[in-house]
Amino acid sequence: MNYEQFTPEENEIVSTVERFIEERVRPDVMVFERDRIYPQAIVEEMKELGLFGIAVPEEFGGLGLRLPVFAAVMEIVARGWTTLAAYINSHSTVAYAIASHGTGEQKEKYLPGLATGDFRGSLCLTEPGCGSDLQAIRANAVDRGEAYDLTASKTYVTNGDKATLLLTLVKHPKEILEAKQKFSLLLVDKAAAGVTVTTTFHKMAFGLVDTVQIEMDNVAVPKANLLGAAEGKGFHQLFDSLEIGRIAIAISAVGLAANSLSEARRYASERVTFGVTIDKHQAIQFKLADMATKLVTARLITMEAAWMKERGGRCDMISAMAKMYASDAAVEIVHDAVKVHGGAGYIQEYAVERLYREALLYTIGEGTNDINRIVISRRINGDEEQTYLGLVP
Repeated sequence: MNYEQFTPEENEIVSTVERFIEERVRPDVMVFERDRIYPQAIVEEMKELGLFGIAVPEEFGGLGLRLPVFAAVMEIVARGWTTLAAYINSHSTVAYAIASHGTGEQKEKYLPGLATGDFRGSLCLTEPGCGSDLQAIRANAVDRGEAYDLTASKTYVTNGDKATLLLTLVKHPKEILEAKQKFSLLLVDKAAAGVTVTTTFHKMAFGLVDTVQIEMDNVAVPKANLLGAAEGKGFHQLFDSLEIGRIAIAISAVGLAANSLSEARRYASERVTFGVTIDKHQAIQFKLADMATKLVTARLITMEAAWMKERGGRCDMISAMAKMYASDAAVEIVHDAVKVHGGAGYIQEYAVERLYREALLYTIGEGTNDINRIVISRRINGDEEQTYLGLVP
C-alpha cells in the first residue's frame, strides 16, 4: 500500500511493516492461536523493527511517526494479526502521554525504554464497580512528602502482566476549601513494592493478550513520577492521550475488517455451488459490495481523525466517531464474512471464526460505543464542530 500524502521514507516504513506481517506473521497465526503459544520471537522482531516506538519521538530513540503514518502501520499489523496490534495500542498511548505531557526527566527516564520495547506500558484506569465512570474511581494518592502513598485496585488492565510501567489514574484527598476533586496520572513502576497482579481474566478472544487485575497496596510512588509534575491535570492529559488510543482502536478494527473481507472474498472465489463459485451469485455479490463500502468508509473516517489530530485541531468528536463507526462496521463486516462462509464460518480452522469473536472487543475498549455517542452528541453543539459538519446555526 502506497500513500500519496506520505514521504518516500514514510512509505518505506509502511512497506517494511507490510513485508514483515505477510512473511513472518501471517503464515503462523493459526498455529499460535490454536496452540496458545505466546509469540515471543515475533515480539523480539517487532522490537527490532521499532514497532514499540512508533509513538516515541526520534530524539528518544523511537520512530516518531506522524499520526496518519502511525495509523497506516497499525492497520497493517491488525490486518495480519490483531493480537500484535493489541500489544502496541495501550503501550503507544502511554508513550504518547509521556512524550506530550511528561517532564524532561520523565521523558529521559522512560521514553528510550518504551521505544525499544524493553519497557512495556499499560493503562490502569478502570476499577471494579466504576466502568466508564472514571470520576468515581477510588484510587487514592496521599501526599507523604517526597512520595505519594498509593492504594488502588485496577481491573481489565490490558497487557498488565507483561507491562513494566503502569500509567495510573488516581485522585487526591480533597482539601476542605477545594471546590473540585483533583485527579492525576502517576507513572507506577510495576516492580515497586506493593504492586501485585491478582487475577488473570479468561476472555472469549485475544487469549494471547493478558488482561489482569492489579492491586496497589500502600505503594510509595515518588513525586517525580507525577505526570507533568502538576496535580489535578489527570483528565486533561488522559483525554488528550485517549484520542490517540481511540484512533488506534479504530484503525485496528479497520485492519480486522480488511482481513475479514479478504477471507470472505477468497472463500467466495473458491466455493462452488450450483456449478459456479458463489461469488457469481448476486446474494454474495451484494454482501461483498456492502462489506467493501463499510471498510473504505471506516478507513477514511479514521484517517480523517488522524489528520485532524496531527493538525492540532480539537479531535474528541471525530476520534469518537472513528472509534464508534469503525468498530461497529468491523462487527458487521465479519458477521457477513461468516455468513459468506456458511457452516465453515463456524469452524475454528477458518480465520473468520476467530475474527468474529475478536471484533466485539473493539466496540467496548477505549470507551464503549455508547460513551462515544455521548461525546459526539455533546460536541455537535460547539461552533467549531458545527462548521466542520456543515450545519446551519
